[in-house]
Order: sequence, then C-alpha cells, then structure tokens
Amino acid sequence: MDNDRLLGDFLRTRRETTSLEDVGLPPSGRRRTPGLRREELAMLAGVSSDYYIRLEQGRERNPSQQVLTALAEALRLDADATDYLYELVHTRAWPPRADVRGPEHVSPALLQLMAGWHSNPAFVIGRGLNVLAATPLATTLYEGVAHQENCLKLVFFCPSSRDFYLDWEEAAAYKVAELRAAVGRDPGNPDLIQLIEELSEHSEEFRSLWARHHVRTRRNEVKRFRHRDVGPVTVSWDVFTVNSAPTQQLIVMGAEPDSTSERALAHLGRTVARASA
Repeated sequence: MDNDRLLGDFLRTRRETTSLEDVGLPPSGRRRTPGLRREELAMLAGVSSDYYIRLEQGRERNPSQQVLTALAEALRLDADATDYLYELVHTRAWPPRADVRGPEHVSPALLQLMAGWHSNPAFVIGRGLNVLAATPLATTLYEGVAHQENCLKLVFFCPSSRDFYLDWEEAAAYKVAELRAAVGRDPGNPDLIQLIEELSEHSEEFRSLWARHHVRTRRNEVKRFRHRDVGPVTVSWDVFTVNSAPTQQLIVMGAEPDSTSERALAHLGRTVARASA
C-alpha cells in the first residue's frame, strides 16, 4: 500500500471535512468545494500553498515533524488521528519482518491462562484484526454470529451482526477506524491489504466508512450485544498489549456487578460448564 497516496488521501479527506467554523475562520460566502481550501489549510499550518499541494499529491515525501504537528493542529486532529498522520510518514519500527509476516500464534502460557477464565469472555486479536484465540465463554457470547475469525468480517459479512450489535452503525464505524489505524502502523501488510479489498468488494457501507479516513485505536469501552438466548448484554471491554507479541492484543470483558448482564454471563458460563463436563 502506497504511503504517499495514503498520506495525500488522508490530508485531502480531513481538509474537505473541516469547516471554516471548525478552525475559527470567518465565513467566506458560497463555496464550490466542501471544507477548507488548500491555501487556507497551508496558511493555518504555516507552510506555502505549493508545499502543501505537493504533500497532498504525494510529491513531497519527507515532511518534518514540525510540519506534521502544524497540520495536525490546523486540522484539529485528535490523538489517534495525529498518531496515524505521523505513522504514515515515519512507519513504526516493528520487530524483524520475519516476526510480523506469516501465521501468528498465541503463546502457550497465555492460552493456559485464558483456559482458567470461566467468568469473563476474552479473546486475542492479531495484526490483521484476526481473532487468534478465545475463551469458551467468549465463543458462547458470540454464538450464532458468523465470521468470528475476524473483527471486520463479522460486522460486514454476517447479516445477523446487525441484530447482535445493539449499536451496529457505531460498531461498524469503530471497526473501520481501527482498521485504518492498523494500516497506518503497517501499510505494507498483505493481510490488511487483502482484507480491505475483500471488504470493499463486498460492502458499500464499508467503502463509505473507509473513505472517511477516520482513525481510532482500540481502547477500553462499553459494548452492547443481544444474545439470542439471554437477550441484551452490556459489558466493559478492557484492552491489554501482549508484551511477548506486540502486534497482539488481549481483550477481556466484564459486566457490572449485580446487573442483569452479569447474571446473563453467569448463565452462559453454566451452559459452557455443562457442555464441557
């Protein structure tokens, strides 16, 4: 995936979705194009219009950190989008390429630890947003939803995901923004490139969300599901980096004590225990 094109597309999209009011500039009458003009953004960032145009067209390949910071401030980017902007220019140095290509494996020690978690759904996400491992309770929580092997495919390839996620539109937007962040960290990853191509071919909604260039890293949050047997379930979602495999993340879910969601998870846990007895 071409970093220069990613950078130019990102700057153009964010420029076109940033209004004069967003950046404190006065209205200028009727405008033929949405958002800021190139020369307006260049002025706000303190660079020449010609230099900014070269950036957006992919003809300037090495903007300084000072320039990137100025553009991020001019566009009012949040922390996730700013990190993505930096990573498009200065791609994060992952471990040697042999370690970040090919099949991923969860360490036996982590798998053994997860095997003892009977009350909390948990799973491990890999670099291609693939689900590498899941506790039996997590599998049961997602029961009836297809494509559990990949976060994005579950949302966009599985029709029942629209019933499973009580906030499907929000979940879809978050997943696409997380995919955008993953691409910023490793734009040449063939698994990500293939995933984007598959999703783009299959889903018009994905194409629309992808074109927004929204960026979001996976973080602690609240998720709302509708399980086919126990009904609505609300869980808090905590994310941990796996130090032994920095491209992997461990997600652990838990429900509010004494809530209907906690009782629902307990019921599913008993179902898992009976099935494994």
